[in-house]
Amino acid sequence: MTYQAVATAAILTFSAAAALAGAGHHGHGQGARKAGVPAREQTAWGVAGDARGARTIEVTMTDDMRFTPQRIQVRQGDTIRFVVRNNGKMLHEMVLGTKASLEEHAALMVKFPGMEHDEPYMTHVKPGARQAIVWNFNRPGEFHYACLIAGHYQAGMVGTISVVPAGTTTARN
Repeated sequence: MTYQAVATAAILTFSAAAALAGAGHHGHGQGARKAGVPAREQTAWGVAGDARGARTIEVTMTDDMRFTPQRIQVRQGDTIRFVVRNNGKMLHEMVLGTKASLEEHAALMVKFPGMEHDEPYMTHVKPGARQAIVWNFNRPGEFHYACLIAGHYQAGMVGTISVVPAGTTTARN
């Protein structure tokens, strides 16, 4: 390969990488936010919460591509601290979102499986480890959580969060 061909290939590669890094609505590779400081950006499914006063819900993930529990019900305004435990032998993750946002993100993960996560509504969990997501569900509706590692979502690793309007009497997890 000539020097010009190598230089052209390098420029194209770096341009593609820069474009992917700039696709910030997926939360991959964005290093601008300080580690450990959740962004307070409003999403369709809520906003990053404050751990003080949050109610804890434990979620486990296994290599049979399932979450336990698979259905969670909360009230609008609830701040939940999800303690996410990986009981499997492979890497899993938990990502909160709408069905559409998770499907879009899952498709990207199939194309780019090595993408890093750094949004407050998602966490990678190594085998045998635990991580937490603290989230305020300030909008009612039906939302989801999923493992978007390539193939996991497609195998059915998804759960549902029903957020009932504030003031509604419901059973809680």
